[in-house]
Amino acid sequence: MTVITTIEDLRVLAKKRVPRMFYDYADSGSWTESTYRANEADFQPIKLRQRVAVNMENRSTATKMVGIPVKMPVCIAPVGLTGMQSADGEIKAARAAEKFGIPFTLSTMSICSIEDVAAHTTAPFWFQLYMMRDRSAMKAMIERTRAAGCSALVLTLDLQVIGQRHKDLKNNMRATVIPSLGNLFDMATKPRWCLGMLGTKRHTFRNLVGHVKGVSDMKSLASWTNEQFDPTLSWADVAWVKEQWGGKLILKGIQDVEDARLAVASGADAIVVSNHGGRQLDGAQSSIRALPDIVAAVGSQIEVWMDGGIRSGQDVLKAWALGARGTMIGRAMVYGLGAMGEEGVTKALQIIHKELDVTMAFCGHTDINTVDQSILLPGTFDFKTA
Repeated sequence: MTVITTIEDLRVLAKKRVPRMFYDYADSGSWTESTYRANEADFQPIKLRQRVAVNMENRSTATKMVGIPVKMPVCIAPVGLTGMQSADGEIKAARAAEKFGIPFTLSTMSICSIEDVAAHTTAPFWFQLYMMRDRSAMKAMIERTRAAGCSALVLTLDLQVIGQRHKDLKNNMRATVIPSLGNLFDMATKPRWCLGMLGTKRHTFRNLVGHVKGVSDMKSLASWTNEQFDPTLSWADVAWVKEQWGGKLILKGIQDVEDARLAVASGADAIVVSNHGGRQLDGAQSSIRALPDIVAAVGSQIEVWMDGGIRSGQDVLKAWALGARGTMIGRAMVYGLGAMGEEGVTKALQIIHKELDVTMAFCGHTDINTVDQSILLPGTFDFKTA
């Protein structure tokens, strides 16, 4: 039996168990994938300051994100097609997050719908929205989010146009999940995955099919989706979403100090320093390198979180020390889900929490809320701020 001790162990197992087209969809970046790789690699030079002979009893990693109590400063990021990593994947991930005590964010491009997740969970989850040209469809989706009792809306700002992801093109991944003949042969080598999919009716984008005018099947969905991402997105649109929603609003996709200041002016409750997991602008700096300047500029005015490259609890602690008051994990969750379903998501969260807790203790702290930049060795990171 394989002993799982790291997120990397889960990734290796997921690669064996998930069909290539869906594994590659989650585990890839745009163009050369340089930003995708940098997101993870840029955590490594940051070194921790070990302390000894301090009382390490009664430790707590608990804090709050937009006023919501969390077991650790981590939430599950929105990931499209999560339900193709494992049958009913969004439901499984949401249940794991609820039991663990952190928020789950459902993607607009999910396989399980808002209503599906609401029916299988009791804790309020979050919903991620893309800005679409069809404002009536967006308004209806916001109303469904409210009806489901979601406690926050995450508006993703960095997908006005879609970055080119070479692996998706080679795997014939488009706006549909209709596999090619080669993909069908690959699926046949993944019996565990196939059995799971045979046991569920959820195989399409259920937030859209049957809910958006003119979208009744995969063909009409593909046509609608290709036309809908809105390249004209502006801060006026953000204000419109805020007005329609009326609740806690989180803006995801901030990489620039000027944009961070505009986000503060928009009245958002939190921003997420993110480059979409390296899936959009290849050649952009990593999220962890973008973080300090943004924290210096607006961290006293708004909650700043970060997303991208987190593969351990140490990464979470380093991000916190650099000023992030929350983090989002996407691929770490996906690896767990693809490897072992709901149990795998729980395992991923346990790994991250254990590493966060123990590393915090070695750095001389027993409460995450007392941790600051002093736990990092000077000179091991570019701390230049704006």
